[in-house]
Amino acid sequence: MAAKNLLFFGATGQIGSFILEAILTKRGSFGRVAIFTSARTTETKSAYLKKLKAQDVEVIVGDVEDESAIKAAYTGIDTVISALGRNTLAQQIALIRLASASSDVKWFLPSEYGTDIAYGPASAHEKPHQQKLKVRAVLEKEISRSDLDYSYVVTGPFAEMYLHFTPGLEQAGGWDVKGRKAVLLGEKGDDRVSLTTMKDVGTLVLHTLLNSTPESRNRALRVNSFTTTPAEIQAEFGRQTTSKKWDSVSYTPLNRLRELETAAWEAGNPAATVLTLRRIWTEGGTLYTQRDNGLIGEPPVMNLQEVVANEIRRVSSL
Repeated sequence: MAAKNLLFFGATGQIGSFILEAILTKRGSFGRVAIFTSARTTETKSAYLKKLKAQDVEVIVGDVEDESAIKAAYTGIDTVISALGRNTLAQQIALIRLASASSDVKWFLPSEYGTDIAYGPASAHEKPHQQKLKVRAVLEKEISRSDLDYSYVVTGPFAEMYLHFTPGLEQAGGWDVKGRKAVLLGEKGDDRVSLTTMKDVGTLVLHTLLNSTPESRNRALRVNSFTTTPAEIQAEFGRQTTSKKWDSVSYTPLNRLRELETAAWEAGNPAATVLTLRRIWTEGGTLYTQRDNGLIGEPPVMNLQEVVANEIRRVSSL
C-alpha cells in the first residue's frame, strides 16, 4: 500500500523540517499532509506554520502525550512519520501502540535518521542507541503480528554536522574553514565513513514514501549521500580554498578517541554521546557491502564537492 495521507511528528525540528520540505516538493503525490505540534510551537514558530498552511499542510495542535488527541489525529491517516529528537524518542512507544490499535494507520516510520543501531552485536550495548532499540523492540516484537508496517530510514551521520567542531571537543574532529584548522579522525584520516546531508535525509524519506514495495517495508533502509574519508574531505577543502594554506591539520587516533569517550561518560559530560558516535563512525559503523538507495528508486543525492562548497559559502556569509 502506497503512502497517501501523512501525519508528521517533529516536523518543525532540525531534521523534521528538511523531511517536510522534501515532501512538499511532491505535495500533489499525497492526499492529506498533516503535522502534529505543540501549543508552544504555534507561538514560537507562528510564521513558519502560517507558511505551511498556505502549502496545504494541516496543523494539528495538541500534547504528544495526550492519548485522545493522538487517536483523533490518526483518523484518516495511513502513514505516520516521526522526527522526534533524541531526548523525546521514548514518546514514540505510545505513538506506535496507538497506531497499532488504529484501523487507519498502516505504516510507521520512526525517528531513525542517524547511526545504525543494529550494525553488529556490539551495537546493542552502545549507550546512545538504547532509546531507539526500545522503540524497535515494540515494533518488531510487541506488535509484529499486527498489520502495521514499519521502515527505519538509517542515514548515518549528517554530513554538515560531521564537518563541524564540537565546542570544547576539538579532538573529536572537524573543520574550521575560517581558521584553516582541521582535526581528522583516525591514525592517518583514511578510515571510511558514509555521510548524508540533511537535505538528502528529506529526499531519501520522500522517496521511501513514493517507492513503497514489500522489500522496503519492515526493515532498515541503510541509505546515504556518499562515502569518503577525513583525508579526502581535507583534500577537497584544500582544492576549494587555495587562497590560504591549511597550516593546522592534526589527527585523533581511535585509541585517543576511546580514551576521551570513556573519560566523558565517567564525568557525566553530555558530550560523551558525540564522542561515542564519532568513535563508532571511525570504526566503520556506517559501512555496508551495498547501500539501499536503489530500493527506493535511487534518488539524486549530493556529493562531497557540493557539501564542501556549501560549507565554504556558509562560513563566508557569517
